[in-house]
Amino acid sequence: MSDAILQFAHELMSSWWIYLALWGFAALDGFFPAVPSETLVVTAGVFAASGEPNLYAVIVVAALGAFLGDHVSYLLGRGAGGRLLDRMRPGTKRHAAVLWARQALAERGGLVLVVARYVPGGRTAVTLTMGSVRYPLRKFSAFAALAAVSWGIYCSLVGYIGGKAFEDNPLKGVVLGIGLALAVTLIVEVVRHRLKKRRQGQVEVELVEAGRR
Repeated sequence: MSDAILQFAHELMSSWWIYLALWGFAALDGFFPAVPSETLVVTAGVFAASGEPNLYAVIVVAALGAFLGDHVSYLLGRGAGGRLLDRMRPGTKRHAAVLWARQALAERGGLVLVVARYVPGGRTAVTLTMGSVRYPLRKFSAFAALAAVSWGIYCSLVGYIGGKAFEDNPLKGVVLGIGLALAVTLIVEVVRHRLKKRRQGQVEVELVEAGRR
């Protein structure tokens, strides 16, 4: 069974269709987060360790797709004028992601788009928010390009490392690559959560000190 899966995966990864799939998945993931684009790019990176597909082509195609997807999401947010975000029910994960995106955008500006790549649900929330607040398109495109290229390189190389570690068994390489990607996401989430708690603690201290004056 595993041999048949491996053979099918090799045939898929050696076909030119894989580049179209990478581009399409990366683009759709920008405004439809249910699409597992990161998993596909990591998997392509794993097989690139054995020669097919081409690692540099994987990076370029994934980055181009992500860049396009970010702009589609931005235009959706701009067209809705914030109404789409305001309709999200309080208490849901999507609503929480939007609140985080608005706060992070106010604190860090366009650079938050790069960070959002590694926050679950963050990418779409940030691009929609940046569109809804009419963030300058030229600046948005610059940060979107930086985010897309860094994401393409990161996912491809994570997969490539897994593929090199298990050249004789690419399926194990895929598991390792996806595991590394999840570990990075988890680390980002833990750091973000601790920074948030620290900021909240500082605000509470300031409020107490202000009340004593």
